[in-house]
Amino acid sequence: MVSVVTPLLVVVIALALIFDYTNGFHDAANSIATIVSTKVLTPFQAVLMAAIFNFIAYFFIKDHKVANTVSKIVLEHFVTIHVILAGLIAAISWNLITWWFGIPSSSSHTLIGGFAGAGMTNALYMHANPLNAIEMHYVLTIVAYIVLAPFIGLIIAYIVTIVILHLCKRARPAVAERWFKRAQLVSAAALSYAHGGNDAQKVMGILYVTLVTSNVIKSGAPMPEWIPLACYSAIAAGTMSGGWKIVKTMGSKITKVTPLEGVSAETAGAITLFITERFGIPVSTTHTITGSIIGVGLTKRVSAVRWGVTINLVWAWIITIPISALIAAGVFALLKVIG
Repeated sequence: MVSVVTPLLVVVIALALIFDYTNGFHDAANSIATIVSTKVLTPFQAVLMAAIFNFIAYFFIKDHKVANTVSKIVLEHFVTIHVILAGLIAAISWNLITWWFGIPSSSSHTLIGGFAGAGMTNALYMHANPLNAIEMHYVLTIVAYIVLAPFIGLIIAYIVTIVILHLCKRARPAVAERWFKRAQLVSAAALSYAHGGNDAQKVMGILYVTLVTSNVIKSGAPMPEWIPLACYSAIAAGTMSGGWKIVKTMGSKITKVTPLEGVSAETAGAITLFITERFGIPVSTTHTITGSIIGVGLTKRVSAVRWGVTINLVWAWIITIPISALIAAGVFALLKVIG
């Protein structure tokens, strides 16, 4: 196969890594919100730790099942370099809009919605059924986990919190809090590791299908090693940039979080992400940790959760995929007009 490296291919690769960077600073809050709100670490210390553990995942996660799932969302027959370009532009745009307004929406679903929307629009131009352009099994699984991921996080966080409270019921509060602050360093690091391992793979899948579409590699060929290295580096760099508006929402507006509850929420989030990564399901880190924080709040009382804020977040989750798809459809139509 002849390697065809065009300026457009370079632009698409650059945009994919820019998206990964925006994913990092958009989702930095998921990893560090609780540890900042409990004052265990300063914001700078927290983002530095999160970035390091985002990147460390590169050395240990080698199966790339999530990347494989993302690369197959749009059927190969309907994928072109312009489909990928439109999907990336849409995903970056929606990521920046939600970051600007401090809305913790899902970077994962933004990317998936953009890719699927552009692919379905291309099917229309090819006079095909748009639904035939996407692999419905993968799309329905992703949509199902919009509900399941936060619910799983909620249940695990609730159970972990109850178990910890039972085990520590005779401990002196001052001693217990000191130990939970130390434990939160571990739980936050685990969540950051899981975040890097899950979220970086989504762009890996996009880059892989980009190279296949551009005839640089054959379909089914091993993923070039530079792809995971570049993706983990980009997401870590983005995490270093922070995302303080979303930190405020995640760390204090949903429910007040103590070090004990921070440990529970982060542990639950990390466990959920480890499980879904193992099965190749590209879930949202944002949804997962939000569900975990709600689960922690429910151990106190139902009213401890600020449901008004939570409902607004849920609406943001619901509209992310369709809005990203619509933006991608518009961008793809524009690209067809101009070239």
